[in-house]
Amino acid sequence: MADAIAYPLTEPGLWVERIGDRVFPGRPPALFLDRDGTINVDTDYPSDPAEIVLRDDIVPAIVAANRYGIPVVVVTNQSGIARGYFDWSVFAAVNGRVLDLLGERGVFVDMVLACAYHEAGVGPLAVSDHPMRKPNPGMLVEAGKRLDLDLQRSLIVGDRLGDMQAGRRAGLAQGWLVDGEAAALPGFAIRRLHDADDLGGLLAAIEALGRDTDPDPGLTAHA
Repeated sequence: MADAIAYPLTEPGLWVERIGDRVFPGRPPALFLDRDGTINVDTDYPSDPAEIVLRDDIVPAIVAANRYGIPVVVVTNQSGIARGYFDWSVFAAVNGRVLDLLGERGVFVDMVLACAYHEAGVGPLAVSDHPMRKPNPGMLVEAGKRLDLDLQRSLIVGDRLGDMQAGRRAGLAQGWLVDGEAAALPGFAIRRLHDADDLGGLLAAIEALGRDTDPDPGLTAHA
């Protein structure tokens, strides 16, 4: 009960946090990002804010999205909560540290969604194949509704095939797989993200979206 009051939980296992007050008219595409292993180095159920280290190769992508007025949305599975390894207060501290480190780099995200449901959990979080848990598309679809996004034109970056599957099921056309390999699925292209050349391809895709998106969409101060 305390979690539901203290944190932006729309249900016991779903965190939906709108960050800042930027306004995005015209149904823009979004840059969806997994968190652990994509934005920050994955330390296996990260639970200590002091141990959080950003991956340098994702920051330029967020820079580009911020520059072009493209919403940046974090979508992260957090089964460690369902498994009892830590609670929402620990998630809040770790996620706050991730956002602070991004802020120190001069970049920011616009929404964070986290799903704690898992079949190995306990109590109300013990749900098998919850629609919000990747590879299901629920978090992306929920963000799409709340920010009025064009999901088909949106991009996703993650370090697991489940991230790519969630993107495909949400109607996206392409995604970048950190340290993975390129592949073609029906209606969806998986692109690898290993090195500077791969990052260049991601930046080019963001910039292409930006050419069709107002680079200054009546933004107000970021909180």
